[in-house]
Amino acid sequence: MLVKPAPQKQLMLKTINISTHSRSELIDITEKVREAISNAEIKNGICVVYVPHTTAGVLINEGADPSVQRDIEKTFSRLIPHQGDYRHSEGNSDAHIKSVMTGASQSVIIDNGMLLLGTWQAVFLAEFDGPRQRKIIIKIIGESR
Repeated sequence: MLVKPAPQKQLMLKTINISTHSRSELIDITEKVREAISNAEIKNGICVVYVPHTTAGVLINEGADPSVQRDIEKTFSRLIPHQGDYRHSEGNSDAHIKSVMTGASQSVIIDNGMLLLGTWQAVFLAEFDGPRQRKIIIKIIGESR
């Protein structure tokens, strides 16, 4: 009788470095996340995308129409202006607040080796205090292929 081995649990951690170019911008990192999943050879699991920064965030939203990203950035700027009645002396209080609103991480399901996003969804690094060098940490947990 042939016995099929049980799937092995795999863990993978990858750090990606991104150079941002503007004070505020959304950078599509979906392909970098997909590449990390492909290299990890995970069939089913979870992918956590995390930024260890207090003035940046990670979000999932429409990636097909760049005007959506522009609308998100403009709305953040209108709701939380760069200059305001802030006490933080570094001049980037708005960036800290925007980061709290987007969050520092997103978790996405991996199904059959693929990042399970909706048709129009993409994963973005949200820069609120650039330009800077940013780290994105990707943790992949799942069963090997």
